[in-house]
Amino acid sequence: MDLSDNERGMWRQDGTLDHLGAPSWLCDEFLQTLMAAFEDAGFEIYAVGGCVRDTVLNRHVADVDLSTNARPDDTIRIIEALQFRGKPWKAIPTGFEHGTVTAVIPGLSFGYEITTFRSDIETDGRHAIVAFSDSMEEDAQRRDFTINAFYARKDGHVKDVVGGSTDLATRRIRFIGDPIKRIEEDYLRILRFFRFTATHGARDEGVDADGLAACAMLADGLAQVSKERIGAEMCKLIMDIDPAPIIGSMEHTGVLLHVLPGASSTTLTRLVDLEENYPLEGRMLPPRDLATRLASLGGEGLQDKFRLSNDLARKIALATKEAGAATPPHELGFRYGGWDGVHMLLLRWASLLAPFDNGAIEAVWRGAQAKFPIAAADLMPAFTGKALGDRIRFLEAEWINSDFELTKSDLLALP
Repeated sequence: MDLSDNERGMWRQDGTLDHLGAPSWLCDEFLQTLMAAFEDAGFEIYAVGGCVRDTVLNRHVADVDLSTNARPDDTIRIIEALQFRGKPWKAIPTGFEHGTVTAVIPGLSFGYEITTFRSDIETDGRHAIVAFSDSMEEDAQRRDFTINAFYARKDGHVKDVVGGSTDLATRRIRFIGDPIKRIEEDYLRILRFFRFTATHGARDEGVDADGLAACAMLADGLAQVSKERIGAEMCKLIMDIDPAPIIGSMEHTGVLLHVLPGASSTTLTRLVDLEENYPLEGRMLPPRDLATRLASLGGEGLQDKFRLSNDLARKIALATKEAGAATPPHELGFRYGGWDGVHMLLLRWASLLAPFDNGAIEAVWRGAQAKFPIAAADLMPAFTGKALGDRIRFLEAEWINSDFELTKSDLLALP
């Protein structure tokens, strides 16, 4: 792993993670105030999980979760004693029975989730009965992957209690302890394993063998997971830069069969290759298209299996239809707009194993910019009602078939 000078300063000589430096999220005055209040009250508090992991990997930190040995009642008391501009902070018991309280700063639109250290008493593959704990070590053992179990103090110093430093440095996604036990605690971790391998793993290192074997062995446990949670994980995974190798691993282990019968990674692999071919000079492909990538999987009952919205399901159905149709590229652009037309064309090529065609892409954009020259008023009063609608559709079809070359005069002169 090649590290910058700043990144080297994060690590001790023995290869363990030592310090985060001063990332902006950790230096935030509200977070510093909140963490200091817990320490002043005699408690431990740490930023935990993704914010630590993504700081080290130089990725965007979206959320900051906090973990403490304070019990929820103490957490609420500490939060409500804080003030901002003369108003007290709010403590919202968002998951009180599981030890989670959200600290909200008055007048601001964000907050911090704070969860008491916990240990699992009983799990059923979906939910856990937890007991509050004073031990960070116990709290870490109930987490999923070693790279998600780092705890950072407000001064940036990091504690690694599960030996995840080497995994983070090499970007290896590995379950904490026994993979089978971790998965049996929550079967959604099967999909999280594949998703994190795609988004945070080292692409040249492949998939952790022990984790992969456990996922294959326990794949039928996914039947216990809600379709909403499965759909959310799959949508996150498929929007990675190149999810095809990981979707392929899911297919080979039988996991993909459990979440979407009949699905395959074959067309997705080709689609991603075509996306990488895309930008033409002066124009870049926008963020990867969720509907098109989901459509590339095929499979049975996609909307139901992933609990997709009606709007997304309609886009998938339309992309699938046009992938199997012969609608010319310029008409795709005219009917659906530039980007949607491009994505439909890429999916068609991926499905047919067709090569990338710059000329066809340009035709899509030409169609997106074309404007049909006939308005209803141009045909009235000679045509009204249904006859008017039929005439407009006829002329539009003739105009499209001419590759937009027929002028308004040409169209009006047609018999």
